[in-house]
Amino acid sequence: PYFIAPIFSLILALLLWQLYPSLYSTSYFKWGILFFLCVSGLNVYGTLLAGWSSNSKYALLGSLRAIAQTISYEVSMALVLLFPLFLVGSFSFFEVGESQESIWLSFLMLPVSFIWFVTCVAETNRAPFDFAEGESELVSGFSIEYGSAGFALIFLAEYANILVMSLFSSILFFGGSYMFFFESDIMFMLKILFFAFLFIWVRGSYPRFR
Repeated sequence: PYFIAPIFSLILALLLWQLYPSLYSTSYFKWGILFFLCVSGLNVYGTLLAGWSSNSKYALLGSLRAIAQTISYEVSMALVLLFPLFLVGSFSFFEVGESQESIWLSFLMLPVSFIWFVTCVAETNRAPFDFAEGESELVSGFSIEYGSAGFALIFLAEYANILVMSLFSSILFFGGSYMFFFESDIMFMLKILFFAFLFIWVRGSYPRFR
């Protein structure tokens, strides 16, 4: 289990990218949002497996704190997703993106989109929601006993989750490739990069926002 946990976490992070080819295809996966919730909910098992198999109290406590945080914010993520689901009437990322051709959902539900961003920050263990890696009492949390390839795979999974959350944030609330009746794949990529920058900026500047 000690060696399987980092691989399992990375596989789950990459599994969500299977939805990407169907985002702008007529043969879209109509249950994409439900699939997203199911796979993202499995992340707790990789974290628990890493902490338990490390045979360290620091790693076990860090994994339990990370799981408590992830489960609690999974609830808020599911509740936030109900808003675009009921408004569009579909579980498909393709149809949610297509419905924002004229106006982004973030303009219609600005507080909800802000709650979504905060939830995404918590889901990816970024500051100020990084208490699972408390330096004063847990050192590096559930990954304390990992080094070299195992450590690299855990953080590859974390940053892959950042990119995939940036991808779905731009589709759900910021129109995907649409920019006020104008459609562009370049605009879509710029939105993803912007959200990824926000995740890294929050981690680098907290608690001293300037």
